[in-house]
Amino acid sequence: MMSGGSVDYNNHPAVINLKNYLKIKCVHPDIKYGKCVEFLVGMAAEIGLAAETHTLPGDLPLLVMTWEGLKPELPTILLNSHMDVVPAEGDWKHPPFGAEVEDGVIYGRGAQDMKGTSIQYLEAVRKLKSQGTRLNRTVHLTFVPEEEKGGRAGMGEFVKTEAYRRLNVGFALDEGLSNPGEEFLVFNKEKSMWHVNIICTGKSGHGSMLLPENCGEKVRYVINKFMDLREFYRQKLVDDSNLTIGEVTTINLTKLQGGVQTNIVPEQFTATFDIRLATNMNHEMFEELINRWCREAGNGVRCEFDHKDPYVKPTVMDHTNHYWVAMKKAIEDMGITLIVGTMPATTDARFLRGGAHALNFAPARRAAPSPHQRDESLPLDVFVHGIDVYEKILLAVANLEE
Repeated sequence: MMSGGSVDYNNHPAVINLKNYLKIKCVHPDIKYGKCVEFLVGMAAEIGLAAETHTLPGDLPLLVMTWEGLKPELPTILLNSHMDVVPAEGDWKHPPFGAEVEDGVIYGRGAQDMKGTSIQYLEAVRKLKSQGTRLNRTVHLTFVPEEEKGGRAGMGEFVKTEAYRRLNVGFALDEGLSNPGEEFLVFNKEKSMWHVNIICTGKSGHGSMLLPENCGEKVRYVINKFMDLREFYRQKLVDDSNLTIGEVTTINLTKLQGGVQTNIVPEQFTATFDIRLATNMNHEMFEELINRWCREAGNGVRCEFDHKDPYVKPTVMDHTNHYWVAMKKAIEDMGITLIVGTMPATTDARFLRGGAHALNFAPARRAAPSPHQRDESLPLDVFVHGIDVYEKILLAVANLEE
């Protein structure tokens, strides 16, 4: 089923829609969402879905499509995806916004993260509607902005609105990861994202002097502490093959700022760290550890957060979650095994988990993950097969009784 056979995937109608969507350059930092919204509204009209655009603070558009169910009073199903993509730097094999196909693989920024998923959602709904199918529960599809900048200005704002509350979401699917193996990956929790600046101040002066209160010494102390802890968690992964990257805290030094001229000792250095806290990490204790390192580094050292996610409880994955039970059965009936884990990256699902059973999922096996990478790509047979998977999931979860 996944190996191609006589199917002309390159000219498959869903693939053509994917190509057209990938060609829309909706990329940070100078991002414009208008063409994405226009394209998606056009698809909604083709399929016969109601479409409403909400304007969030900062004049950001968020699109909601709705397929009303036979029992609209029941909690609804939400299929979430984001319109924005990260920059496509470096020397790509194919133009990052060309949507070119080679050997049955489509290349383009967003192929996996996550324009491919958006089109799979739409094509699964199109397929069901074309068969005359009616579902018990209403299905909403959201296409949100700013996920690649943390999501706070997009879904993070939308979940605070009355418009979101009216959607009455019971179960939500958001982006997942592909798997080179034979199984599908599904994630019921994700790590908490912290972006912290360690600001180290000191005495400025001539570069030929060995002045006291040197901010370079202070920032070195703090960097060493963070990097030592980073190595501790890296070694845990090496020592325990059962652990995955989603189950350990990750720490990366992402920016260093300071200095004005080579022969001037600066008054300040700032080190910025991207930290993803594992779900078993105590947030208060970890913040106190950072503050202790700052105190130990010397006078004039402090931490400031650009972003600090709160702890979010995982989605329950047992018999009490009837959506999960139905989804799992639908996929296993296709002869596919599911592996449950912790999402290593941060997604909009963390905003949805507060009130809905939200899962991160991508119907992509036998495909290497490539989000944010150069030459991001997706095999076309995997993409088309994923439409069938979403069709089966919708039939299962949207037909649940109360």
